[in-house]
Amino acid sequence: MSSASEMFDLAFIGHVCYDEVIPHRGAPRVAPGSAVMCGALAAARVGKKVAVVTKMAPRDDTILEPMRQNGVKVHVIPAAHTTYMKVVHPTADVDERQIYQLANAGFFPPAEMPALAARRVHLAGISDQEFDREFIRSLKEEGYRLSVDMQSFVRQVHPVTHRISFGDVLHKMEIVRWMDMVKLDIVEANALTGTDDWERAAMILEDWGSPETLITRAEGVLARVNGKTYYEKFSNRSVAGRTGRGDTTFAAYLARRMDRDAPEALKFAAALASIKMETPGPFVGTLDEVLTRMRERSEEHASSKDASPLF
Repeated sequence: MSSASEMFDLAFIGHVCYDEVIPHRGAPRVAPGSAVMCGALAAARVGKKVAVVTKMAPRDDTILEPMRQNGVKVHVIPAAHTTYMKVVHPTADVDERQIYQLANAGFFPPAEMPALAARRVHLAGISDQEFDREFIRSLKEEGYRLSVDMQSFVRQVHPVTHRISFGDVLHKMEIVRWMDMVKLDIVEANALTGTDDWERAAMILEDWGSPETLITRAEGVLARVNGKTYYEKFSNRSVAGRTGRGDTTFAAYLARRMDRDAPEALKFAAALASIKMETPGPFVGTLDEVLTRMRERSEEHASSKDASPLF
């Protein structure tokens, strides 16, 4: 990691991992992944200055090359193992997944965090085995503007089977209050709030203290900002790259939100994530491709007079 005097737009903290994806139909594949990788690459490829703090086995350092090749500055906290995830899609419903964590790099200790200057810091965990309250509190006390992916707590690893279940979180309200933005998918939102009505779930998080909440589901993404709800549909033509959908959506939103309003950032995020979902792996497109997809969607809305609903 560079010195703390180097200012980054966005910093992502979390495990990188190997993702073994077993689709409902088609051949299994193993590739580097994680919320950190998907998010950092999306933000970097649309022009943001990005840093990553991760924890992994140094012997697996080569999996970081895609980020480094895209200008991401990476700091590695050494661990005995690199996290390994197995994702099984038992049906054609891409939101129905069985997830296992077969290896785990461990929690992030506050004492091992590098000096870091960033306009925003996003906690992009992939299970409840990365961040504890002490770690989050230490970042907050440093004055960082924080966002969090609530899968970092809702995805709970069974100590024997290593299967991940989605459960409620004891200190969820405290965690949400520490954040400037919160990201969830509809399954995680349901686990935390008890409702699968995503606008209602976003309003509940708002009541807990979240000023800005994003929730994704198969058909699109919803944002709750300053008492208003916005929605954008995804426009992907396939789901070959469904893994990493929410991570990519939120990173794109974070990147665009730095200098745009929420409705514009949401359109941008939906367009970028749609392009990403058409190809396995992290986003490999360009800013121009995202802006083109946004224009296409705008023209479709204009011709059909079906503007994105604002609740």
